Amino acid sequence: MDGFKATLQNELVKLVKKKKILAAVIFSVIAVLTGQLAVTTIKHGLGLRVVGSTEFPLVVLSLITYTILPLFATFVAIDMFNGEFSANTMKLTLLRPVSRFSVFSAKVANLAIFIAANLALVMVLSLLTGIMFNMTSISIIGIWRVFLSYGATFLPIFVFALLVVCLGNVLRGGLAVFFLSVLAFVVLWVLGAFFSVYSSFFITSMFDWYTLWISDTLNWAKILRQTLILSGCGIMLFTAGFYLFDRKEI
Repeated sequence: MDGFKATLQNELVKLVKKKKILAAVIFSVIAVLTGQLAVTTIKHGLGLRVVGSTEFPLVVLSLITYTILPLFATFVAIDMFNGEFSANTMKLTLLRPVSRFSVFSAKVANLAIFIAANLALVMVLSLLTGIMFNMTSISIIGIWRVFLSYGATFLPIFVFALLVVCLGNVLRGGLAVFFLSVLAFVVLWVLGAFFSVYSSFFITSMFDWYTLWISDTLNWAKILRQTLILSGCGIMLFTAGFYLFDRKEI
């Protein structure tokens, strides 16, 4: 356990130092500001109130779940595995007196931390921006819906990131993994759109999973079914990713 904690801290330090983290923060801020600019333009130009203070974060969430979040989660996953393999720094990590499972788990845990932190950042920024520009429509229930939505979005994005981790341990080139991840994203999205009856089995079709949690009438059966599907996919992808990582020759 001590070895895992030390590896987790080491991976966290490496994660914070990556330039892609700063890029993710910048693009997240731009997404929030762009969204508010569009809302303000419509409000003052056409005289229409598009969204309230607690509805604005949900608009931003619907935008970033198909753009910034999966994109930068893919970048970070590739850096953690393919980047270190290409730079031959993975050897140094594996020379430490820790098991490969601890190393793999620490990397996946840091990937989860990145996704959660990115979601938290966008949530706070969009919520503050929404309140700043429209204080009259704020409510406790609305804030709770925002927290619930951003929390629920974590799981499908994380499961997709685990898919990228698997691909990163199959292919050695980071560029190949990136294009294959984009292709997988597009294919899964298209399949989910064309075969809507089976959309629950395609990860990308559940990026808007949070809408089930904030609807007026909660469909608990569907929520439970999709939770089990996402959890099952996550467990299988984690297991497959570790199997490939453990068998990989350094």
